[in-house]
Amino acid sequence: MIARTTEHLHEGAVGLDQRPPAQIASLLADGQIAAAASVQGAVPAICVGADAMARTIESGGCLHYVGAGSSGLMAAADAQELGGTFSIAPAQIRIHMAGGLPTGVEMPGGTEDNTEGLEAALAELTAKDTIIAVSASGSTPYTVAAGRFATARGAALIGIANNRGSELLELATHAVLLETPPEILSGSTRMGAATAQKIALNMLSTLMAVHLGHVHDGMMVNVHADNIKLRARACGIVAKVAAVSEEAARTALDSAGGDVKAAIVMAARGASRDVARAVLKDTHGHLRPALGRSD
Repeated sequence: MIARTTEHLHEGAVGLDQRPPAQIASLLADGQIAAAASVQGAVPAICVGADAMARTIESGGCLHYVGAGSSGLMAAADAQELGGTFSIAPAQIRIHMAGGLPTGVEMPGGTEDNTEGLEAALAELTAKDTIIAVSASGSTPYTVAAGRFATARGAALIGIANNRGSELLELATHAVLLETPPEILSGSTRMGAATAQKIALNMLSTLMAVHLGHVHDGMMVNVHADNIKLRARACGIVAKVAAVSEEAARTALDSAGGDVKAAIVMAARGASRDVARAVLKDTHGHLRPALGRSD
């Protein structure tokens, strides 16, 4: 049976509108903190889910982010950051949001019940792919339908929901239950539930990147440096990891065509770009063994 805690009334919210603003704000902050704490219980599922995502990327498969409403926005935000943060190829990322990604301020609620077109959108889904489906209730028709497609095609399904026993979690290969307390505004899952979802999504994609070798000592060594800030960050990363001056790091980055990992190996080992890339290919893109090799 589904425990619809996302629809319950928060015990501290009675008389909310009669309280001083500072008390209301404090209660809202406490609600967010409690929601964030709920993610700790999902750590084991998040770890295996991140591994499935990494295997999908390594095998040339595609990550499909699915959701509706606030949950869809959380899913889309994570998906849209993967290219810039970790240089995941756009061809390996898809976003499926009920009603499509909003281009204005309106986000019609009725679209979450409409599954028309979803089958066509997922027509190329294969067993190599992973679906990351997010729904606070765990019963959103659009998101659950995507979960059924994943099951039918043999794709991994990471189901993220805030209600225990929900259909999405029952379908999921990797069920990420975020047991957030009732919202201060009953049913307004853009608040605590969405906060927990965002944290879980951050954890999934970052752990995936660690598996892929895109993180080294807490640095984004596979960053796509396409603006002034990121180019400066990339230069700083090369200088720090390779233990060279910023000038040497900048030279290596230029020679590597902006490839941060290759630039690090070039600067640290005095290698050519071709040798650096060959070494990284042998280590499956992981810097630590690439830097520790003696040949």
